[in-house]
Amino acid sequence: MCGIAGIVLHKPGSLAWAVTALRGLEHRGPDDYGWLVAGGELSKGQDWTEKEGSLLLVHRRLSILDLSALGAQPMSSPDGRYHIVFNGEIYNYLELRRELLALGYSFRSGSDTEVLLAAWSQWGVGCLNRLEGMFAFALYDQKTRSVHLVRDFFGIKPLYYCRFAKGLGFASEIPVLLELEGVSRKVNPQRLYRYLRFGLTDDGGETLFADVKQLPPAHYLHIDLDNPQLSQPIRYWQPQLEPISEVSFAEAAEQVREHFLQNIRLHLRSDVPVGAALSGGIDSSAIVMAMRYLEPDLELHTFTYVADGGVSEEPWAELVGQAARARVHKVRPSAAELVADLDHLIKVQGEPFGSTSIYAQYRVFRLAQEAGIKVMLDGQGADELLAGYAIYGGARLASLLKQGNWNQALAFLQASQLEPALKDTWKSALGFLLPPGWESLARRLIGQELVPAWMKVDWFVERGVRLASPRRPHGREVLRGELLQSLTETSLPKLLRYEDRNSMAHSIESRVPFLTPKFVELLLNLPEAYILSPQGQTKAVFRKAMHGLVPQAILERKDKVGFATPEQSWMSQLAPWVEQVLDTEALSNIQPLKKEVIRAEFASILSGKRTFDSRVWRWINLVAWVRLFEVRFE
Repeated sequence: MCGIAGIVLHKPGSLAWAVTALRGLEHRGPDDYGWLVAGGELSKGQDWTEKEGSLLLVHRRLSILDLSALGAQPMSSPDGRYHIVFNGEIYNYLELRRELLALGYSFRSGSDTEVLLAAWSQWGVGCLNRLEGMFAFALYDQKTRSVHLVRDFFGIKPLYYCRFAKGLGFASEIPVLLELEGVSRKVNPQRLYRYLRFGLTDDGGETLFADVKQLPPAHYLHIDLDNPQLSQPIRYWQPQLEPISEVSFAEAAEQVREHFLQNIRLHLRSDVPVGAALSGGIDSSAIVMAMRYLEPDLELHTFTYVADGGVSEEPWAELVGQAARARVHKVRPSAAELVADLDHLIKVQGEPFGSTSIYAQYRVFRLAQEAGIKVMLDGQGADELLAGYAIYGGARLASLLKQGNWNQALAFLQASQLEPALKDTWKSALGFLLPPGWESLARRLIGQELVPAWMKVDWFVERGVRLASPRRPHGREVLRGELLQSLTETSLPKLLRYEDRNSMAHSIESRVPFLTPKFVELLLNLPEAYILSPQGQTKAVFRKAMHGLVPQAILERKDKVGFATPEQSWMSQLAPWVEQVLDTEALSNIQPLKKEVIRAEFASILSGKRTFDSRVWRWINLVAWVRLFEVRFE
């Protein structure tokens, strides 16, 4: 796990930005660093001295596999043709290594980076679909004088790029790119609308900065050094909704168990200690119990956020910790600590985020760093694969209604009302069944307008913003369609950004074993009733798969909590501070917002006249982000 950056110049010149990149990405790789310059005579080194060329590759290393100097980057192939800076892990590197050895390759190190270089040498772009892992890398081919930028299947690892005055730049984090000459800090109006109204960020190829793009998941970008223009990224993999698998529920559960344990087995490969984030929910508990099952003698450390105010999962985490014979570490952040850490948290994230639960995750990774853990396993992605959120109940009901299964739909609706995780299923289903043209009217009727009163509609319209929800129509299998959209657009992309920035801010590699192409395709192509049962049980097939491995009390849980902070309580405690933030000049300078309406709405929330929701946090978060990054509204 590392940080990478680089620039491609239109013509040879100074590459002094290397110093900015090396410093700006230090938290992502405190163990080692290096650079490579090409475009003439190729040179590599560590301590930077003024260099000129047309290509710069920069790397910061967090040493996880082969801790020796043999794993250092930038790394070059033995024949000197290929040169790489790589962020991530290739979990099946041992299997690929054996295959490449049989083809005549030899290896000096025990690193996955060297295996990746050899795989590219052998198969080119075709090697990507052989990989199991998370990755973002830049690979320079000296023979063809070209660079490939590549991002993993789900976008677990980040890769941003932009034009600047003298060429093209790329990096693991946005702030590094903002230091390039000619890169503005103008806001992206469409992305701003999506964030303010729906809390959405990170999907597709754009960011909240108009001048900065991100390479979409499962894409690569080809750059010609002799003509460094930006072309369209090329997709190399896409999850498919195939015909429903014709397997029994028991057979499906067995397949899920087998794939899951194999994923955990691969994700445990490390030359440094491995721990786990443990909420006490089904997903994180399954990871922890699988770690113990596969490694009976592992010194297992888990890290848990404990909330005060009635939403704590502490008893569940303790139950799993005891069952797994793990040392359970806990952190109890307060509202005052959130305020103290807010500026650093927002700097770490680089873009606004959705709720204060991100701070709970941030503190969990800080706790792991204090305990000396460098690798963590986490359950990210499981809710999007296994229908863990309330909205999926509505999607399943909509499926049954679209298919004409009226009796099953009625039975599911009745059952789902008894499941706290699926509250308001019928309301959610209406959203999936309404024709798109009716959405605006329906939202007005229930007080969820596409442009709330505190947003200036004219500002967005003048900039060509599409004022619509991100939800798109699905076919007859609404739940499967919604799960796929959650994985690729609405939910998972932003969660993966939060996870990456929070972990790397504390120099920790966070691994997400639910997110492998084979496992995702297996789950997406099971019958919907296996995911969300006729009795309204979420994650049904996974619960069955974990029988005998995870404590039964965990498998029978009906509530859904996660790293849920007592946000409303915190905002009430911090009311004077929030009012101060909402009275600052910074808010006045955010042209798309109506300051007085926002202040009036917050006063109504405090008095109980209006319902509290995450819009309050978005206001606060946006003000701090604009101030810290000097964001411009034009």
